[in-house]
Amino acid sequence: MPMNGQMNQVTVGGYLAQRLEEIGIRDYFAIPGDFNLSLLDELLKNPRLKMINCCNELNAGYAADGYCREKGVAALVLTFGVGGLSAVNAVAGAFAEDLPVIVVSGGPNVRSLVENRVLHHTLALPEDADKFVLAIYKEITAHAVVIREVSTAAFRIDEAIRIALSARKPVYIEIACNLAGALISRPNPLSLTATLKSDPNSLKKALEHVTAFLNGARQPVLVAGGRLRTGDAREAFETLAAACAYGVACMPNAKSFFPETNPQFMGIYWGSASSPGCREVVESSDAYLFAGPIFSDYTTVGFSALIQPARLVEASPERILVEGQAYHGIVLSEFLAGLATQLNANSTSLDAYLRIKEAAHVAPSVTTKDLSLSTRRLFHHINESLDGATTIVAETGDSWFNGMDLHLPDGCKFEIQMQYGSIGWSVGAFLGLAAANPQRRVIGLIGDGSFQMTAQEVSTILRYNCSGVIFLMNNGAYTIEVMIHDGPYNTLQNWNYAAMVESLKGQSSILSRVVRTEKGLVAALKKSRAFKGLTFIEVILDRTDCNKVLLGWGTAVADYNGGKGNATS
Repeated sequence: MPMNGQMNQVTVGGYLAQRLEEIGIRDYFAIPGDFNLSLLDELLKNPRLKMINCCNELNAGYAADGYCREKGVAALVLTFGVGGLSAVNAVAGAFAEDLPVIVVSGGPNVRSLVENRVLHHTLALPEDADKFVLAIYKEITAHAVVIREVSTAAFRIDEAIRIALSARKPVYIEIACNLAGALISRPNPLSLTATLKSDPNSLKKALEHVTAFLNGARQPVLVAGGRLRTGDAREAFETLAAACAYGVACMPNAKSFFPETNPQFMGIYWGSASSPGCREVVESSDAYLFAGPIFSDYTTVGFSALIQPARLVEASPERILVEGQAYHGIVLSEFLAGLATQLNANSTSLDAYLRIKEAAHVAPSVTTKDLSLSTRRLFHHINESLDGATTIVAETGDSWFNGMDLHLPDGCKFEIQMQYGSIGWSVGAFLGLAAANPQRRVIGLIGDGSFQMTAQEVSTILRYNCSGVIFLMNNGAYTIEVMIHDGPYNTLQNWNYAAMVESLKGQSSILSRVVRTEKGLVAALKKSRAFKGLTFIEVILDRTDCNKVLLGWGTAVADYNGGKGNATS
């Protein structure tokens, strides 16, 4: 081939690397395997991309989930079969949480498939060797494709990335191992991020209908939902709130999506688990606009939240629903921005909240009492340590409920996997969040049961010198399951967690402490502030020392799971 022709070509792996770089990815999470080694070689040739090698595929998927929350997109590179299937749970979670994770897998050699060979990492069925992984990924991604032809590789890569970014969902790209180094046309300029625009007629009608509905209400209220992230509409929501002057609440999976220092903020709306005074105002209002909500059993406390369809405006990325009328083809951020110019200012709901809210108990900022440490006092000190450069990652369980009680300073972020709720998620997510933005300090709130699922990824956190603080709540049980339905299966084999993570450090450094008293916690936090690496604080707690809200929440979810709950919201 002529030299000038080669200069205009790159390998399939090099093409993929450049496209990942163009959409803002700087790090990708990988597990090597014989089907993806050539592909990893090609990716490593791009000096602007960094490979982060994880301990297993599940944790790598959780890390990609965390990275995506901070950067807006992430990449996960696996081997065929055993690697892809090990990551399925994490990728399904990313799908549920609307996170565009680009899953890239090495695949079998094209020749082996043509010759109908029995291959390792397959089900030993030669006629189906290439089908079972793709079939599974089609169920948990917005798009799944296998690349076995050089001529279509560039188009298929671009198409998959475009779908991931527009659908805000994971995609799966499998590249035959013998094609990773094959030459194709170099990437030419292409906008992979679709510019969405509303249908003007549908937007106009929706704005007219919702404006009339809300302006006609006596006590309207705004509630932020987790899918504001999906619709890239958090800024538009803040603009709307400022214009209409309503009281504003956040659903639990949208905590930190609206500034908690804003005087309009009423707290977390979570049915019976809501912040004091917040539920009463929201549910008594004659009109409520939920922006980006997910009304699941978890977010509605077993579908016990008293939201009346006749009073509801549901604004989501897919539709605007009001008084039984659905409007489609509308960009959520455009709808919220348009509404901000048309609503009358009405502070009635905020005034009602200010009248009834309970005064928060202000605990002393420092105590040195040598008493057993309670969860309540632990989270008081965690709250004192937060600033605008902090990202909190709260594991499924009691950390959800204690995390909801934190009062976040401006700029502080809060991440939770409430829709999917896979325990163990937070260890990998901590890694991904820390890698995505080293300027932010990540604080992990993790229960011992969850930690035992994915503990080995602390090794990767240390390997790549990620900083932050992990609080390990050691109470010897799966506390959230205890409160939903207790049994002997909820009791854990206790580990010496602080000593275990110390053994993972390799050449890195870690500050590892066990605390049993408030005095010990204060001393550990003081040392942590001067330490630049990872701090691991194992907190010894009583088995039943949980947030009081978890007690009622667990009962409601258990009743619904047992067929006692109301099936409607």
